[in-house]
Amino acid sequence: MNQKYRQLAKLDKKYTWHPFTQMSEWIKSDPIILTRAKGPHVFDVRGRRYLDANSSIWTNTHGHGHPRIRRAIEKQLRKLSHSSYLGQGNEPASLLAEKLVRLTRKLPRPLNRVFYSDDGSTALEVALKMSFQYWLQQKKEKPRRRFLALEGSYHGDTLGAVSLSHVPLFDGKFKPLLVKSDQVMAPSCYRCPFNRAKPARENAMLARRCNWECVALAEKKLKSRKYAAFVVEPAVQGVAGMVVHPPGYLARIARTARRTNTLLILDEVMTAFGRTGTMFACAQERVTPDLLCLAKGLTGGTMPLAATLTTERVFQAFLGEFHELKTFFHGHSYTGNPLGCAAALANLEIFEREGTFDRIRRLERVLARCLEPLWNLPHVGDIRQKGLVAGIELVKNWKTRGPYPWQERMGAKVCHLAKKKGVLTRPIGDVIVLMPPYCVTPRQIERICRVIYDAISLSTSALERKLARANENDRR
Repeated sequence: MNQKYRQLAKLDKKYTWHPFTQMSEWIKSDPIILTRAKGPHVFDVRGRRYLDANSSIWTNTHGHGHPRIRRAIEKQLRKLSHSSYLGQGNEPASLLAEKLVRLTRKLPRPLNRVFYSDDGSTALEVALKMSFQYWLQQKKEKPRRRFLALEGSYHGDTLGAVSLSHVPLFDGKFKPLLVKSDQVMAPSCYRCPFNRAKPARENAMLARRCNWECVALAEKKLKSRKYAAFVVEPAVQGVAGMVVHPPGYLARIARTARRTNTLLILDEVMTAFGRTGTMFACAQERVTPDLLCLAKGLTGGTMPLAATLTTERVFQAFLGEFHELKTFFHGHSYTGNPLGCAAALANLEIFEREGTFDRIRRLERVLARCLEPLWNLPHVGDIRQKGLVAGIELVKNWKTRGPYPWQERMGAKVCHLAKKKGVLTRPIGDVIVLMPPYCVTPRQIERICRVIYDAISLSTSALERKLARANENDRR
C-alpha cells in the first residue's frame, strides 16, 4: 500500500498543477491521495479514513455514494451519456428544468427559464452576460455597463465571475482584463466599522438596534448610477469568511434594487440545496431575484453541473427575428449533460423522499451545541453559523479582534492538525470552515468539533510559546 502511495504521489507531484496551491510547497509535502468515499467519509490510498467536514469543498449534500444518485447515473449511462445541447434537447435536462422551475414557485415570483452550464463560475458568467445583453436590447434605456457587488465577494474564477468578485488576492493581478464592477460595504457584523458589532452569539440584540448603515450605503450606490445588476451571495458570503448576513438584509437590498430598476443576481452556488436550512437561501426572506445561480450541491456533489435561472421578463428580451441578433450567443460543450441532469434529479428526489430538511434542522441544533465550547478558546473571535454552514474566526487578540499576521497561516495549521486526527476541512484564511454532508450523525458532528477544538488549542498555544521564546532571546 505504501508503495502504491509513493507511486501515485510521485506522479501527482511530477505532472499535476493544483488550484489555489503553491506548488513549490506541495512538491515537498506528504499529500493525501484519495481512492474512495462512502457516506460522510473519504479514504486515502493508505487506507486512512477521514470525516469530510467541508463536503468536498461545499458540494456533497447527502453523502458520498448515495445509492439513489448512483443508480440514476448508471441508468442514464446505459441510455445517453452526452449529446450536444445546441439545437437539440435531452430527457433529463428537460425534466430537471421543469423541476427547478417548480421549486422556485415557492418564491414570491417564479423563475421560468433555466440555462445550463458546468460549475458555479460559469453560472455567474452566464448571469453577467445575460444581464449585460439584456440592457443592450432595451429600446427605452441606455445600455448599462457596470455591476455592483459586496466587499469580499467571490463569484468564481472565469474572468466575468472574477469581475464580480472583490477579493484582492484573487482578482488583483487581473484588473486590466475585467468588466467594470463597483463594490459596496458588506453586512459583516463582527467587523462592522460603525462600532455596534458583536460576536455572532449577540447578533440578535445587534439586529434590533442596528441602523442598517450597510443598507443605506447600498441604496446610495444604487441611486448614484444605473447598474446592470447587483450581485449578492444571500445569507452567507463564503470566501469572505462564512460571513452570515443579519436577518432582513437581503429583503432590504432587494427592495432597493427593485426601486432603482436594477437586476438582482443571487449567487446561491454554495447556499442553495439545504446548506442554509432551505432549498434556496433567498426563500427565507421571500426574495425572488432576476437571475439565480446554482451549482455545487445541484448534483449532490457527484457531477459537474450548473444552472442560471431567470424570469420571463429577461427571457423575452432575447426573442426576435434572427437578423436582429438578439440571440444569446453563449454555451458550453457539456451544457445540459444528461448524466449531470440525471444525478441532479435524483439528488432533488432525496430531499422529497428522505425527510432531508427535518434532518438538517436537527443537525443544525447539534452543530450549534457542539460549537458552543469553542467560544471559551482565547483565540476564537467569532463563530458564525447558518444551517449546516459554520465559520470559526481565529484572532490574535479577541478583545481587539486583531488578526494573526497572514504569514502565520494559523487557519492552515489548525486544519493540518485536524487532518492528522481524521477530519478534513479547508480554511478561508484564519476562518475554519465546517460544512458536513447531511448524512453525518450527531456523534460525528461532536467528533468534528472536538477535533477542531483541540487543533485550535494546540496551534495557538504553539505559536504563543514560539513568540515567548523569541521575546526571551531578544531580551538576552
